Amino acid sequence: MRRQILVPTIIDIEASGFGAASYPIEVGVINDAGERFCCLIKPHSDWVHWDKQAESLHGISRQLLNEKGESVQSVCRQLNQFLQGQVVYSDGWVVDDTWLIKLFHAAGVVMQFQVSSLEMILNEPQMSLWHATKDKLFREMQVQRHRASSDAALIQNTFVATQQICTTNSNLQLSS
Repeated sequence: MRRQILVPTIIDIEASGFGAASYPIEVGVINDAGERFCCLIKPHSDWVHWDKQAESLHGISRQLLNEKGESVQSVCRQLNQFLQGQVVYSDGWVVDDTWLIKLFHAAGVVMQFQVSSLEMILNEPQMSLWHATKDKLFREMQVQRHRASSDAALIQNTFVATQQICTTNSNLQLSS
């Protein structure tokens, strides 16, 4: 009997910095069908913190956000439409959930989806394979790291790949 492969919806967020004053500047999602949503976020008027070190990681400038970013209200409406009623997973839940709460609060919009830690659906064998598999896939995918939608796709691909490896290994053990 073959186990079905789970393909989770993944969310990733880039932010203005690393601490409590930081805020979301880009959100990327990939769903179980491989459809993507990605959006730059124009900082809310109350959001002023900016960390040059964070900018050097994600490569998103304040000027780019002001020129190309969408309002917090627009981003929240689009996220709700794309993710309505779903549970989405994050590999950085502690910060991503905090940034989403900040985003939806600033917009005055109710979040219509749930965010959960990726660790809630990862098993121990997957965790042991995670970093090596993710590094290998990153080299193969040749995408820009620390951009929300490409990071979300990398995380989803890593989840699926580690799951497939574990399933194959489990099937091999059962047949021997």
